Amino acid sequence: MKKVSNLFILGVVLTTMMSFVAEPTKITWQTLQDVTFAKKWNAQESMFVLQPAFGLKVKALANKEVSIKGYIIPIDVSANLYVLSANPYSACFFCGGSGPESVVQLKMKKGGAKRYETDDVMVFQGKLVLNADDINELNYILADAEIVD
Repeated sequence: MKKVSNLFILGVVLTTMMSFVAEPTKITWQTLQDVTFAKKWNAQESMFVLQPAFGLKVKALANKEVSIKGYIIPIDVSANLYVLSANPYSACFFCGGSGPESVVQLKMKKGGAKRYETDDVMVFQGKLVLNADDINELNYILADAEIVD
């Protein structure tokens, strides 16, 4: 009888602990617009780049689990490199008139390699990383990104 009651208690404890696991914060593209940009000279590249200054709303989400819905933009399918965009390909930051705050770099969770098509609309979750310094990456990065069913 003691084994059964210990297993029961363990089950209750685990169930209770699982209820405390936080769901990712759902964010919108409007949330990510809490940023301003200033031109800054990059000596290494010998050109001006846009330096982001993240607002308080965005800073509060730094390194937190978030989810966001957008359009898939394949960058390098063989390297599993994708961007999630507020807009479809024809109007994305790279191809249209949107700003850098309208795209999020997806760094997929290990084993999360899958082929996505241009303009697929999907929801991804992961840790929101703010990037103000590395010009080879986007300002917003979703680390350990995975698709939300």
